[in-house]
Amino acid sequence: MQEHNEHPTIIQTNKIAGKLVEWRRRFHEHPELSFQEFGTSQFVAETLKNIDGLKVETGIGVETSVVATLTSGEGPVIALRADMDALPIKEENNVEYKSKNEGIMHACGHDAHTAILLGAAHVLAEKFQSGELNGTVKFIFQPAEESTDEHGLSGSPYMVKAGAYDHVDAAIALHVCPWLPVGKAQVNDGYSMANVDVFTAKIFGTGGHGAYPELGTDPIWMLGLVMQALNGIVSRKIPALEAGVISIGQIHAGTASNIIPNEVFISGTIRSYTPEMRDLLSQELKNALSVVEPLGGKYSLEVERGEPALKNAPRINNYFIQSMEEMFSGFQIVKRPFGMGGEDFGYVTQEIPGAMFFLGCGPKDGIQRDLHTPIFDIDEDCLAMGSAILVQTAVNFIKSESRSTNNNKMEEHANVS
Repeated sequence: MQEHNEHPTIIQTNKIAGKLVEWRRRFHEHPELSFQEFGTSQFVAETLKNIDGLKVETGIGVETSVVATLTSGEGPVIALRADMDALPIKEENNVEYKSKNEGIMHACGHDAHTAILLGAAHVLAEKFQSGELNGTVKFIFQPAEESTDEHGLSGSPYMVKAGAYDHVDAAIALHVCPWLPVGKAQVNDGYSMANVDVFTAKIFGTGGHGAYPELGTDPIWMLGLVMQALNGIVSRKIPALEAGVISIGQIHAGTASNIIPNEVFISGTIRSYTPEMRDLLSQELKNALSVVEPLGGKYSLEVERGEPALKNAPRINNYFIQSMEEMFSGFQIVKRPFGMGGEDFGYVTQEIPGAMFFLGCGPKDGIQRDLHTPIFDIDEDCLAMGSAILVQTAVNFIKSESRSTNNNKMEEHANVS
């Protein structure tokens, strides 16, 4: 892959490539869990305040959020978003920037996302200062993408409700992608990541003595039939071309080897793309549990609906593709959904046109360093590339939407005349 080195955005971004690496490593060394990103957000806010023309606000929706705004007055408004939180994982990488917070690690690339967006803020500030753009860019540094609070909410819905995205015409984001090398990106129109729902259920029997099972009802025996019904849902109850997953993550029952328990607890996750499939999977889960009733058992079921599916707007994806192709020769774009993982940027894209792309970051060492693993790491050459793509996408969006607005005004004036 070769860059078009004469492209002004590439030139501007390459000037801060060293800073991008420095920032990313700083965040990686000092990871913080969801809703606890105090050091990260403080560093982000202080760094942004050194950029001329930026208005910096903190605590919008979540105490550790940071929102910075560049504006030249009237014109299109685009939001660029990065998440900042880390995961409760003990890092196993032996690198100089290894996590210094025991048991906490940036294993999903949010350190890279934050550094990339800081870089984009620097470059776009230069473009605004030069008078190149007429419009507004909002930089959304969002806490708590990975986990939810006691209300079952992550950072994104709080920021949406608090107005961080008010009057925004489009929102964009990226996610580093370890299964693609630097120089590739994954783009997908429509549903691209899953609705994330969590269920908890109990199967109730009477329990009894292990030597006399005929005298009671055994919820563990019933569980076997429930599991058979549950594991048949995806293969037999939903169309083969639809996306859906139900997985059991927890089973708890019993206290001793000779006691049949009176209840079994199970918990798991439900993943889907469309609202219709989301409803269908919940209903089929209920049907699977109901098989205990003819056997003398009862059940309870609770489904907690989490973040909605990420739905990418094709029009916004086209700006990504345009920017990638004009800046980098030989850049490869893979067009397919990102999988059944969750992404709370979906709260944003269900409210306003938006899209996220996956940016190749796979290290050159030949080791598969997957997301959410203790050995996750990136090829840092992706950092400058990510900043450049966000910047140029914002530039192309503002310029194109401004022309469209002006043309519409001219047509309206002509019609009136």
